Amino acid sequence: MKIDGRHGEGGGQILRTALALAAILQRPVEIQNIRTGRKKPGLRPQHLLAVKALATITSAHVEGAELGSMRLYFEPRQLKAGTYALDIGTAGSTGLVLQAMLPGLFLANGTSQLTITGGTHVPWSPCFHYLNEVFIPALEEMGGFVSLELARWGWYPKGGGRIIASISPVTELGAMERTSRGRLNDIYVLSAVSNLPGSIAERQRDQVLKRLVTEGYDASRVELADAPSPGTGTVVFVRTRFENGAAGFTSLGKKGKAAEKVADNACSDLFRFMASEAAVDDYLADQLVLYMALARGRSSLIAGRITKHLLTNMWVIEQFLPVRFEVDEETGSVSVEGIGHTY
Repeated sequence: MKIDGRHGEGGGQILRTALALAAILQRPVEIQNIRTGRKKPGLRPQHLLAVKALATITSAHVEGAELGSMRLYFEPRQLKAGTYALDIGTAGSTGLVLQAMLPGLFLANGTSQLTITGGTHVPWSPCFHYLNEVFIPALEEMGGFVSLELARWGWYPKGGGRIIASISPVTELGAMERTSRGRLNDIYVLSAVSNLPGSIAERQRDQVLKRLVTEGYDASRVELADAPSPGTGTVVFVRTRFENGAAGFTSLGKKGKAAEKVADNACSDLFRFMASEAAVDDYLADQLVLYMALARGRSSLIAGRITKHLLTNMWVIEQFLPVRFEVDEETGSVSVEGIGHTY
């Protein structure tokens, strides 16, 4: 199988999805032109660690696993559960490495435990709380069980955060339907800082609560956190739980960005979602399509928008599996008849 990394959005998701499916199918894959359009093209540390991690759990033969490499050959041999400790060495996303490994380990021959060190709350990736509050509950709905623990927070640029995941094997994933979110059950708000004045977390919290009231919402639970970390950082995370699942919205602080602006960014994403007919947030749609294709039966979801990232991910999946996604860009609808446990 040859995959052109320039296709569509052309980012690291092509690599992660292709390697995950190669591991599951035990099928060699060559990925060319990896991230050629990016400011720093080729494999970055978090991509490289995902490659090495998947090579470890599949005893794979790998060529091109080097920093900056734009070509990778990956030949898996045997998928196996186990206990693995991985260190990205930078603030690269622990969540993205975890997500690359999860599909294969769900289908391995026993329970696995992963300890991944790097960034836990960093740009352009799901923060720990999104994974734990939104992504993992969605997997549980399909029959996949993961226990996730945040041992230490890691921010950009220092990293040093640590997550611990325990993954139970599944015999088969079940189809899911997320075409209506149903009634709003509760809203959880987290405002956290590391090695910064607690008043910043309080200002973030106060601004979120003010914005929620303005729009007619109340927070069911509010948490302030002084988070243990070797670095400094701030985050606002808002999780909405509906009758038919959860959605999450994250905003990270940075030098020169007011606490109120951090809060406003998360709230704006939340209110945009609430004003739509979407049943899942855009990021969750990206992550669920692989599991929908692997599950038995017909799965459907409605996203807020059909992004280029989502279309690219579906294209990669279709290169490996005998599935075809049905997409309606006007309504945000995505459906697929999954293949069941035939891989």
